[in-house]
Amino acid sequence: MPLSRLNPEQHAAATAPLGHNLIIASAGTGKTSTIVGRIGHLLGRGIAPEEIMLLTFTNKAAAEMVERVASFFSRDVAGRIEAGTFHAVSYRRLRAMGKPIVLKQPSELKTLFRSIYDKRRFHHIDGEPFSANFLYDLYSLYQNAATEPFGEWLADRHAGQEGFVDIYLDIVEEFVQTKREYGFVDFNDLLIMMKEAARSTPMPFKEILVDEYQDTNALQGSWIEAMDPPSLFCVGDYDQSIYAFNGADIRIIGSFTKKYPDARVWTLTKNYRSTAPILSLANRVIEHNERIYPKQLEVVRRGEAQAPRLLIFETLMEQYETIARMIRRSTTPHEEIAVIFRNNATADGIEAMLREQGIACRRKGGRSFFDAKEVKAALDLAVLMANPKDMMAFIHIFEYASGIGSATAKELFEGLNTLGHGDLIEGILHPDGQVNPFRARSVNYQLGLFDHPTHVGSVSRFAHLGLDERFMAHPILKHPALNAEGVRFIYDYFELIKALRGVRRPDSLIRQILSSKTYRSIVEKLADRRATLKNGEIDETRREEAMERIKRKGVLLIQLASAYHTLEKFINAMVLGGGELSEGEGVNLLTVHASKGLEFLEVYVIDLMDGRFPNRKLASKAGRVEEERRLFYVAVTRAKEKLFLSYARYDAFKDLTFLPSQFLYEAGMLKKDETFERLRRLTEEAEG
Repeated sequence: MPLSRLNPEQHAAATAPLGHNLIIASAGTGKTSTIVGRIGHLLGRGIAPEEIMLLTFTNKAAAEMVERVASFFSRDVAGRIEAGTFHAVSYRRLRAMGKPIVLKQPSELKTLFRSIYDKRRFHHIDGEPFSANFLYDLYSLYQNAATEPFGEWLADRHAGQEGFVDIYLDIVEEFVQTKREYGFVDFNDLLIMMKEAARSTPMPFKEILVDEYQDTNALQGSWIEAMDPPSLFCVGDYDQSIYAFNGADIRIIGSFTKKYPDARVWTLTKNYRSTAPILSLANRVIEHNERIYPKQLEVVRRGEAQAPRLLIFETLMEQYETIARMIRRSTTPHEEIAVIFRNNATADGIEAMLREQGIACRRKGGRSFFDAKEVKAALDLAVLMANPKDMMAFIHIFEYASGIGSATAKELFEGLNTLGHGDLIEGILHPDGQVNPFRARSVNYQLGLFDHPTHVGSVSRFAHLGLDERFMAHPILKHPALNAEGVRFIYDYFELIKALRGVRRPDSLIRQILSSKTYRSIVEKLADRRATLKNGEIDETRREEAMERIKRKGVLLIQLASAYHTLEKFINAMVLGGGELSEGEGVNLLTVHASKGLEFLEVYVIDLMDGRFPNRKLASKAGRVEEERRLFYVAVTRAKEKLFLSYARYDAFKDLTFLPSQFLYEAGMLKKDETFERLRRLTEEAEG
């Protein structure tokens, strides 16, 4: 049984009475074993697996815990536990309840948001308006972190934007209405919908276990409340709360005992991961933060231990070159080495130096296979066959056509649906010539709304293209914004739709998409962009390499599709699971956020200069320097045996001189002097 492997503290927490339990589990104290032990205890008490919900920060973490439960019980028992992220659990339960869901990634919905934003003009108002992408991100943050109306929240946080608020609110309202009209759901919507469902439908769970509770945001907190479980088992560490930028609220874990007066707090104090010198350094720094719950960690590992080392360099590039050489000489397996940094831009320098030394490396938390534009394009073409109502997929594809931006693509989609009486495929292949595909809209200057001329264009302007006469009679070609290249793109897409109509197997459908003129047109544009030099010329060698990489991704996509028998299941798997997959092997290059939950024998925390780590600009937005200090704590506690901290004095490329990070002084790696006092005053001024 899993309980037999726990130490006394873990065992006491895992066997706590049902109710409201908070487990403070610092880095390396065995929180996963405690959670698995708790699930075993619940099952042993006769609670059915269907009555247990496990919420984790990633689906991978949930799968690993469920696998461990299965090793003690059975795959059948473990598989009946409702486990996953807040979003994955919400998605499954909403689908099981028969709720219509077309799940879209944030990047996709940004395109829809931009198509609505682009209908506005702001020149009649003094000031500089937010960009479409920034406004979208603000609205998403608001949904996760706030309770007051969006307009009030926006005006309070962003002085000087008051004149634009009414336009912003109208954009958001149209965005929400459009999503509802087409059944689009984003990750925030999943939680909001599940909250509403839970309030009207009794949930079967006798206990909900929440991992990484310190990173819960307001939306997730209210989601848990709506589920209203009779027992809560929340595991977290306030010293590892590092997601304030995404709405995470450390006050949620900090106020647990106030929210639940009957709460019990259990603390795991034995650290099994790091050596005593590493843990001592981490504690010296984190103790500068306010203590929410008292704790004192005890090192379990015994034997000789290497003290953390500080590496000081004159220039940034010298830092990267030297660390790459140190890694080449290290006897630690490369998969057990991590280079951790505060800002993702740092990765480029260290990656280049590692490659120069012939050392393989991977950048977790960077661009995944599913983020590649060529992969997204292929999946969008497949999505439109599974769900012709998916406006976002259509817009993404047609933005590649010359002269067709997001706003025009949206109008083409709406026009084709009108011609097909609500069916895109019918509107493409059998349009109703008696209806006007382009609806007129009102112009509202107060809300920034405008429209292009309402008259339609003449199809005769495209007669020279020599395309099929039946296609040339299509009413959609009357759109006034279309040019000849755009019409060719539409024609190729129409031909692809006809070819795909009878294809059922996902791998066969992906093969035909990859060989189509539509997809070829898209990837040629992508290859040209990637091979274009600064002087505007295309490097043919780089273009060939880009096309080869695109081809390899296509082969992998076909392999992924071959594991599924229906297109819908394939698409759902790609949308829900793609973000956690990554490519590559070798030394791990990680932002601090991407390193969370991982551990390595040898760790380098680099670019420890004031302004970079702590990043004072970000600290002012995301929870003061305490958040930056928690990031440093997370970074150094990834190390099990060897820890190297490094900084450079000068950036020759930008002609910048750096001061050491204040965390190096707090860690005792540098003697406190006038520089430290200067940094301390900067912190006090920024926070005062």
